[in-house]
Amino acid sequence: MEKSVAVLGLGRYGRSVATNLYELGADVLVVDQDEDVIAEFSNKSTVAVCANLNNEDEIASLGLKDMDIVLINMGSNLAASILAVSVAKEQGVKTVMAKTTSDRMSTILRKVGADIIVDPEEEGGARTARVLMTTYLQDCFKLDANMYLADLKPQEEWIGKTLKELDLRQNLNINIAAIRDSGEYWRFVDPDEMIKDDSSLLVVMDKKTMNEINANFERRERDKAKEQKKKK
Repeated sequence: MEKSVAVLGLGRYGRSVATNLYELGADVLVVDQDEDVIAEFSNKSTVAVCANLNNEDEIASLGLKDMDIVLINMGSNLAASILAVSVAKEQGVKTVMAKTTSDRMSTILRKVGADIIVDPEEEGGARTARVLMTTYLQDCFKLDANMYLADLKPQEEWIGKTLKELDLRQNLNINIAAIRDSGEYWRFVDPDEMIKDDSSLLVVMDKKTMNEINANFERRERDKAKEQKKKK
């Protein structure tokens, strides 16, 4: 059974979520007060409604009680976000998500009933920081406080060996989800496949393992730099 999702507010984040949900087959209601944006989304959603999201009566008339999830994406407009969260919960929406721009806003939205708080800028910043601070991660997503999904460069000693030989799950506590070569799509893992120097591994690992691998890579980079300096 497909999920029904209402996206209230079509800023950059709301537009992206709504578009991807619709492409994934969800029943999507989009709401914004900009008529041009609503016209654009008439073919990118199940229902597109132009409404004033600062008006309680107009929010109440959207029929949110029929939605599985309501995403409130009003940016820094705290008053409108509070109003939308309150109406959605009063109408019995089981899951109400609200975008926030500050800790204070997050606290208030939770108090008025938001079930999930999303902060795209903070999450994106944390993700970027993790990539910038390492030499072996090409991308990294935080799944929870302890677990990460990462696009991992292979260590030098892995190249030329198969995943079966390496047994990374047993030896390093790394679970391999997929593999790809440069310029190709991700594919499921064949344990007899040899790792190449341009291979990338999609892995799931905990925070401790990620830090240990990072320390190992950093140590090798320092050793290489010292060797190059000696040769000069």
